[in-house]
Amino acid sequence: MTNATPLRRTLTALAATMLLAGGLLLGQTATAPTAQAAVCKPAELRQDAAELRAKAGKLDRLGEKAAARKARDQAAALERKAKACEDADDHATKPFPG
Repeated sequence: MTNATPLRRTLTALAATMLLAGGLLLGQTATAPTAQAAVCKPAELRQDAAELRAKAGKLDRLGEKAAARKARDQAAALERKAKACEDADDHATKPFPG
């Protein structure tokens, strides 16, 4: 049995590494969620926030204070997102001014 030259060992290791990396990237691409365009719908966000607030009120009446607080926090987050969407629409820059 002859010993492999250092160059041959290096090339073999490099090829194996490339194959593993390629397989990893291919696997991530196959399982990655499809990219969707970010569409802001402030009216829907506000409707969802109102539903969460109603749910929070119901939970409060049932004595579930922690769950009600969580629902209110989620509603507040949706309101902030709706406000950010509206602000982004109001201050959107045009690619070609004129």
